[in-house]
Amino acid sequence: MHCSDTTQIHFDDVRVPADHIIGDEGMGFIYQMLQEERLAGVALTLRPMEKCIHETIEYTRQRRAFGRSILDNQVVHFRLAELLTEIEALRALLYRTVDLYKEGNDTTQLASMCKLKAGRLCREVTDSCLQYWGGMGFTDEVHVSRFYRDCRVMSIGAGADEVMLSIISKYMGTLPA
Repeated sequence: MHCSDTTQIHFDDVRVPADHIIGDEGMGFIYQMLQEERLAGVALTLRPMEKCIHETIEYTRQRRAFGRSILDNQVVHFRLAELLTEIEALRALLYRTVDLYKEGNDTTQLASMCKLKAGRLCREVTDSCLQYWGGMGFTDEVHVSRFYRDCRVMSIGAGADEVMLSIISKYMGTLPA
């Protein structure tokens, strides 16, 4: 992600004065594992995925191959319709989760489901759209290239897909002890 200056930092033998400790010692991971971060991340994927689809529609409408627009191929317009439907399903899951969260419910499992679905859907949308752009999709001149590159972080940041699956499995009672 060009917009993130992600790097490694190391704290070896660091002493923190007691009056500088935020919260309880040893609880840092739990504190930063907030559902709000995951839900915000999901919400922030919806518009870029929609934009990727809409820009792909416009590009494939004007791009011609074998005497007709690429969008005229059933496989293309059906696939874009499927992807947009998946985005709306994710939006509904997100709204339900946020409503339950606002009511004070434990939404850990649903937030994990939202994040898992968003990360996977980001990859699916950007990969499918990029395919229809062909070589043009790998240039810096089009947004689909940036979406393809930057949306990938959704399956990694704020808990990788595998962490989300572990949380969901734990709530289902299927995670081995």
